[in-house]
Amino acid sequence: MKYEAVIGMEVHVELKTDSKMFCTCANNSDETQPNKNVCPICMGHPGTLPVANKKAIEYVIKTGLATDCQIADFSKFDRKNYFYPDLPKGYQISQYDKPFCENGSILVSDKKIGITRIHLEEDTGKLLHPAGAGYSLVDLNRAGTPLMELVTEPEITSSAEAKEFCKQFQLIVRCLGVSDADMEKGHMRCEVNISLKPVGRDKFGTKVEVKNLNSFRAVERSIEYEIKRQAEVLDEGGVISQETRGWNADKQETYLQRKKEEAHDYRYFPEPDLPPLDLTKEAGVFDVEKIKNSIPELPLLKKYRFINQYKLTEENAKIFSEDKELANYFEDIISELKAWVDAKGIDGGLIDHLTKLTANYILTEIQRLLYVENYSVHCCKISAENFAEFITLIHEGKISSSGAQTMLAEMFATGGDPSNILDEKGLTQMSDVGEIEKIVEEVVEANLKSVEDYRAGKENAIKFLVGQTMKQSKGKANPQIAEEILKRKLR
Repeated sequence: MKYEAVIGMEVHVELKTDSKMFCTCANNSDETQPNKNVCPICMGHPGTLPVANKKAIEYVIKTGLATDCQIADFSKFDRKNYFYPDLPKGYQISQYDKPFCENGSILVSDKKIGITRIHLEEDTGKLLHPAGAGYSLVDLNRAGTPLMELVTEPEITSSAEAKEFCKQFQLIVRCLGVSDADMEKGHMRCEVNISLKPVGRDKFGTKVEVKNLNSFRAVERSIEYEIKRQAEVLDEGGVISQETRGWNADKQETYLQRKKEEAHDYRYFPEPDLPPLDLTKEAGVFDVEKIKNSIPELPLLKKYRFINQYKLTEENAKIFSEDKELANYFEDIISELKAWVDAKGIDGGLIDHLTKLTANYILTEIQRLLYVENYSVHCCKISAENFAEFITLIHEGKISSSGAQTMLAEMFATGGDPSNILDEKGLTQMSDVGEIEKIVEEVVEANLKSVEDYRAGKENAIKFLVGQTMKQSKGKANPQIAEEILKRKLR
């Protein structure tokens, strides 16, 4: 590669507060009726006075603490002046030189990506463009929504790194409960700032901004496209222009929106209708220490705990760390299994075996059933106690792997007790050596060619014979016992 990519991200997240940022209108992103949740304040009528949403400020502080940011002792809101049809006041209340959070980081694949700032502002309205019409419509339901913006240092060097950073930030805000961060619904929007510089050179190239990316795939693909496009321009002796570009998902390419000959002058000045904010403990308005103590276990910490505590693979631990409900369900089951092991008075690594078995069934069968039914795990009818009992039945050899699938599907559908299903469905595994021996003798007589193959050294033949034994027993024979009997007989 002749060039190195220098990438910075701007990530906007709509906060999940009950009301908007500066008024009491409902903050409801699912509202479909245009201009329903509006009032003179969020519509920018003259003479109205905003009042800051305390919960939104606490959410930003919470996010800053979760990303190792320094929380300001003093902060304020500013007016950012620009005209756009969906910005009724002609200015946006934002933050300029005194944001709530600065100098943080998020760990991405063992690399710390620096966070320059996290600040709070109000969202704009939304423009609708009817097909074929010579006009646009304005919906101000979204105007005034609390909007948290994160700005990174220009330390990202690849599309994969940028995509992973955005994923990690989404996981954090969801874990904190400050936003649903659903990109399809516009709760989270990303912007990429990207330039190229020759390998080894310190000076950055000219920055290009790609706006309003609404998926991780779009973040990744837009960066890849821009790296290729900018490299071709430079190779041909051209000059990269400072400009804003959009992303065309159908064509998988960026397109010019507007050129920036120089930085836009937004004429920031302190918002005169909102007082400065004192965040110190002495002021007694915001209890930063209390907010810090309310932060739950973050996804990355949960992943490493699951690896160390439950001896899960990194891949499995990552899945649990990204789904809080699934992780809680798993830990509730393990708690039940530990009680069962303690009651038996035996361990010797048994709980590790049961834990691994539980993880495998949750991440294969349960997730498959949830996907088929389009359920989240809190809709699952199987209690942690019943799932733990199901695992013990497998461990004790009372049910075969095929029987376990049948039982789990029934438990998922009805929430039934595994012991009752075992009896009602006749799923008890055959472990009586005498019964299995009779079936094995029939299988051996009917498959003499496979018997000869095994005696000739073809080890795979035994698997076929075990399969035939399972078929003959309608899946009820214990496969381990069946294999032992077969090997003994064939010797």
